[in-house]
Amino acid sequence: MIDPLNDLNELVRAAVLTALGVTGSATEASAHCSEHADYQVDVALALARQLKRNPRELATAVVANLPRGEIVESAAVSGPGFINLTCRPEYLAAQLGRMQADGRLGVARARTPLTVVVDYSSPNLAKEMHVGHLRSTIIGDCLARTLEYLGHEVIRQNHIGDWGTPFGMLIEQMLDEGITTGSSDVGALSAFYRAARLKFDENPAFAARARSRVLLLQQGDSGTLELWRQLINATATYVEALYTRLHIKLSPEDMAGESRYNPQLDGIVSELEHKGIAKSSDGAVCVFPPGFLGRDGNALPLIVRKQDGGFGYAATDLAALKYRVASLGAQRILYVVGAPQSQHFAMIFEVARIAGWVSPEVRLEHVAFGSVLGQDGKVLKTRAGEAVSLATLAEEAIERAREIVNLRPSELTESERTRIAEVVGIGSIKYADLANDRIRDYVFSWERMLTFDGNTAPYLMYAHARIRSILHKAHAIHGDRALAAEQIRIDASDERRLALELLAFPNTVAKVGETLQPHRLCQYLFQVATAFTRFYDTCPVLGAPPAVRTSRLLLCSLTARVLKCGMDLIGVEAPEQM
Repeated sequence: MIDPLNDLNELVRAAVLTALGVTGSATEASAHCSEHADYQVDVALALARQLKRNPRELATAVVANLPRGEIVESAAVSGPGFINLTCRPEYLAAQLGRMQADGRLGVARARTPLTVVVDYSSPNLAKEMHVGHLRSTIIGDCLARTLEYLGHEVIRQNHIGDWGTPFGMLIEQMLDEGITTGSSDVGALSAFYRAARLKFDENPAFAARARSRVLLLQQGDSGTLELWRQLINATATYVEALYTRLHIKLSPEDMAGESRYNPQLDGIVSELEHKGIAKSSDGAVCVFPPGFLGRDGNALPLIVRKQDGGFGYAATDLAALKYRVASLGAQRILYVVGAPQSQHFAMIFEVARIAGWVSPEVRLEHVAFGSVLGQDGKVLKTRAGEAVSLATLAEEAIERAREIVNLRPSELTESERTRIAEVVGIGSIKYADLANDRIRDYVFSWERMLTFDGNTAPYLMYAHARIRSILHKAHAIHGDRALAAEQIRIDASDERRLALELLAFPNTVAKVGETLQPHRLCQYLFQVATAFTRFYDTCPVLGAPPAVRTSRLLLCSLTARVLKCGMDLIGVEAPEQM
């Protein structure tokens, strides 16, 4: 992997060893970009307390022993003990050349590829997908793309809600009204669901029938299963089309509904009972994993079989987890599910480990996220108080983007404007979500996400399209000679700043794969686009002398590739023109 930070850290560690004779973790340097130099290292501050010495004196000793050569041009102590490092322009140019020649832009494949299962999106079939599914779908898709790019074997699992109490009430409603859903569109089906939900909440007799119907469904009753299949088929096409429009990499083959695990649920409960892990409690079968207490201070139960003999989410999640490890060979499993489910997944993970289904080497991670809020600071809803459907959200985004695209001067055709409006609209929704730290709630704002200024998808798209336009003009004027430079040259300060940003791409992608924080990649792409804008404003490209021009065109080309690749990792398209 191309990583100047690692190169510099190795030099600093060697200097620490020479100056102080200190080895091990204490010599780990933490380098990062600085406004005052290419990179800033704080190894002296980390060592000072351990060695009981003045941090600035330590930093001075390290600098004195830091070799000057191919990498470092200058080193100086600043502040309480920081070391400012400036790289030789030849070193930066050589690293950019390696990056330019590499089809993966310097991003190394994992030395030990893992089988990673990513559980995300999870719509409830027989209902429209709404804004509550937005974050899981977008965040999960980004992480799956990133881990795949890093060389891991990614298995997508769309754990769809196609089982349980909602289907019991829907089937009973179908029987009451004497209808089938074969010709119903998803909007009609959603209205049908709301009617069934209202009856379930208000009519105890209907609710009892619905619960009994769930048991028949779980027991494999043929008539119940046929009605259930009608409900599934009524929304399958809708879900697939929505994923396609949102540019989400989920296929029908990735769907792993709760129904898949129904045959295993009895065995799951029996095994837990046989191992003495689960026990009867008030007519239900529960597991009381250690360390989980309720508000009353008593042990918190994880109910694996309910009092009526049915199975809840816990049993299904345990069956899915066991299957993913034993059958899919998962070595890392990501559950991209909202933060309110943190305790549930912590209990599921603990029970699975106690049961011996998951070895300590398998990483189980709940990728928690906050809520999408309206301007009032509450969970985003329609004026009628209902959840906003994703299809409606997408349509409005494209419509608003079309208005903005039409206001911008352009020679685009009508069909090209239509296409770009869709790319901008969908990309803006996704980027606005991913650009926020996933664990935090964020306020949904059309104005903020659709602007061409600031950390937004349109800003990145415009930067990419601008570069493509420059490269197109260069080729039209100079032909194949436009990119004939053997190597990029770094002379101007804004060339250097852009170079440093570009060289951070491999490390950034690797960090996102490890931390599961997509906002790091978004912030990085914004910094690249900003650095390019500054570079283009101060460093003439097409009007520069030939040798300088070709070098800067190579820098433009590499920037476009980084933007395009990074945007693809977050699931946002990079248009060639705008």
